[in-house]
Amino acid sequence: MVLMLAVFAVSRWPGLLPVNFSAAYALVFCVGVFFGSRVAWGWTFGVILLTDVALNCYYQFVNDYEVFTGRHLAFQGMNYVCYLLLWGLGRRFRPAGENAREGGLRKAARGWLALLGGGLFGAVLFYLITNTASWLINPFGNPEYTKDLAGWLAALITGTKGFPPTWEFFRNTLLSGGLFTGLFAATAMFSARLESAREKEAANAQAEPEEAGPEGQPEDAKA
Repeated sequence: MVLMLAVFAVSRWPGLLPVNFSAAYALVFCVGVFFGSRVAWGWTFGVILLTDVALNCYYQFVNDYEVFTGRHLAFQGMNYVCYLLLWGLGRRFRPAGENAREGGLRKAARGWLALLGGGLFGAVLFYLITNTASWLINPFGNPEYTKDLAGWLAALITGTKGFPPTWEFFRNTLLSGGLFTGLFAATAMFSARLESAREKEAANAQAEPEEAGPEGQPEDAKA
């Protein structure tokens, strides 16, 4: 999990990745799948919150964007609603019992593909909800986002003047959701299998009978 959080934090460095190409969707989804503790939940949302605050400071004081406004913070709050939904979606994909650790290569591949599909669905859900929120709240007062069907479609497809069309953002959301979900899920599944193998070795070592003496009796029985 530490590796997942580190990759996410680095990926948020301004300008490092294309706009909307984010590991956030995959991170929250995979934490829901593989980590059930409140500590994991708290660390995940804590890192997201800290990086959001850092990015807001960067855009406010370096790029001169007005991001500490009521409307923008309300819009940003919708991101956290989506994160909770993605986390809940991940819980729905959580394997039962030892099925998370055992099974052949084919079964593992099917499980990985199912998680990949879930991550992609979560990315689509995130895009639809946040862009609809952008249309409703309109934190930057974009004139294209009129309160009708045309304005909603503009928020989903074309965006505003001076910026790339939002369908490109959707493409980046989908690609990053699939890429990072695949990477995070593969890493977590591999780690779970390694841990399971170590636990089995330890259990087998404890179950081995005490070393027998020449007459078939345990050494301590001859003392």
